[in-house]
Amino acid sequence: MSFNPQFARFGEILVHKGFVSEEQVKEALVKQKNLGLKIGETLIKLGHLSEKQMLDALHLQIGIAVIGEEELLELETSVVKMIPEPFAVENRVIAIKKTDDTVFVAMTDPENIVILDSLKKVIDFPVTPLLIGESTLTDTLERYYKTIRTSSQVEDAVGNFEFVAVDEDENEISIDSKGKEDAPVVKLINLIITEAIKSSCTDIHIEPLSKSSRVRFRIDGALREVMAPPIGMHPGLISIVKVMSKLNIAERRLPQDGHISLKTALKSVDVRVSITPTVVGEKVVMRLLDKGEFGFTLTTLGFTADNLVMFKKWIRRPYGINIVSGPTGSGKSTTLHAALKEIMDIENNIVTVEDPVEYRLDGICQIEAKEKIGLTFGKALRSVLRQDPDIVLIGEIRDHETADIAIKFSLTGHLVFTTLHANDAPSTVTRLIDIGIPPYLVASSLNLVMAQRLVRRICPNCKIDYKPTDLELIDVGMTREEANKINFKKGAGCVHCDNTGYSGRTGIFEMLEITPKIRKLIFDGANQDLIRDAASENGMLSLHDSAIIKMKDGLTSIKEVIKFTVVE
Repeated sequence: MSFNPQFARFGEILVHKGFVSEEQVKEALVKQKNLGLKIGETLIKLGHLSEKQMLDALHLQIGIAVIGEEELLELETSVVKMIPEPFAVENRVIAIKKTDDTVFVAMTDPENIVILDSLKKVIDFPVTPLLIGESTLTDTLERYYKTIRTSSQVEDAVGNFEFVAVDEDENEISIDSKGKEDAPVVKLINLIITEAIKSSCTDIHIEPLSKSSRVRFRIDGALREVMAPPIGMHPGLISIVKVMSKLNIAERRLPQDGHISLKTALKSVDVRVSITPTVVGEKVVMRLLDKGEFGFTLTTLGFTADNLVMFKKWIRRPYGINIVSGPTGSGKSTTLHAALKEIMDIENNIVTVEDPVEYRLDGICQIEAKEKIGLTFGKALRSVLRQDPDIVLIGEIRDHETADIAIKFSLTGHLVFTTLHANDAPSTVTRLIDIGIPPYLVASSLNLVMAQRLVRRICPNCKIDYKPTDLELIDVGMTREEANKINFKKGAGCVHCDNTGYSGRTGIFEMLEITPKIRKLIFDGANQDLIRDAASENGMLSLHDSAIIKMKDGLTSIKEVIKFTVVE
């Protein structure tokens, strides 16, 4: 007798398809009552079944088609809006496509007659249900209803916008925002900051173009355009930001820096504001610093097992300097704060001097340098010396004074953590010497120099095989024969990753241990090439090597390797 899935139990279909074993189904039947879930959901919870497999089995049982994720990438918002957001979220449904005869809707429970009847009344049109997974539906609902909310709020703000006040010389007249919370530009700037916080954005760019203003968010290290208000609103946006950050509204020729402290329903955020004049108007960049609890640990940063053991060894030394180098936004501060979190205990007095304090760590004394009132790095660090510290974190070595104090701290029995802007680990050593620190002091004080970058992770929900081009292989320093032995991956783009192909970031690291051989080279004034060669002989992996490992493991793409590293 042939197997007919329409008359079989769901567990039997899963076993027949080879998705799960009979033992796993029996285990799920025992546990599903306690979990309060259906058999398929229980198997997913237990890790025995994927969401796609469950949908394939449901399709066989009930005969309703499964919506493909590629069909969810470019839905018409006018169709999605046919179902109000509260109804869609509560009943787990989204409108996908409208034809002359029906509206196709994706549902997690397409056999629910009550929801289908309610839908017909809400839409006032015939509906055809399709199957969709719970996680895919959640991401799709968030993506499209967020776009709908944002666009309607922008339209509301822009629609009420009529003019920008100017004086006789066509200079913008300062507008006092007090009592004008309903002003379009105030609404728009509130919307921009709120959406940035929701998106886990690190930087907001508001910049003038020839015909419009442009707003971009930096998410996972890459900028994304989120809206384009009319150019007539741009001066008003700049003015509101200046008012919020207590800057000079009348000054439009010189750069200005300020900050805004915000409290939202989601979190408290410190916003660092930078305004600079361009040939077409002023540009604003706002860096968002989360004041909430620091959630990173060393194990979540992307260290390999060997690197983690090495890093933990050096951060537990009683004295010396550990330096993390890299450009702005490469995760240096995150790594150092994770290191402090790892080693902090009641017996050690840990003090930090930063500008600004990016992360708050309970139990650690954190000092914020403020140049405007004369609290420089140097003055703050000299004060710290009288605070009986065991471990000191210096936010950044910026000049000879800061470097000199860091060296003296390390040579008087303190463990020092700090950062420096340099391209790689060997050049960090020579950069210290360039600042003016004698080679013998650099050699005797350094413990570990680590360069790092952040590369984007391939989205696990749309990861596919990829064949790199000849040009990409040249850029990454690899032959076609070597490439044929690697299973390259990339993200195709899906609703889970906002069609970018990436989700989150991971670190790549270059660790230079100051061994006796390296110490002698530094003492003798060797250049960075000689230091790099000696470190490589000792087993140091370059940033490029570290990125290649992540690429071979399918964590990142060849494009990210090319973007952030160079072949030596």
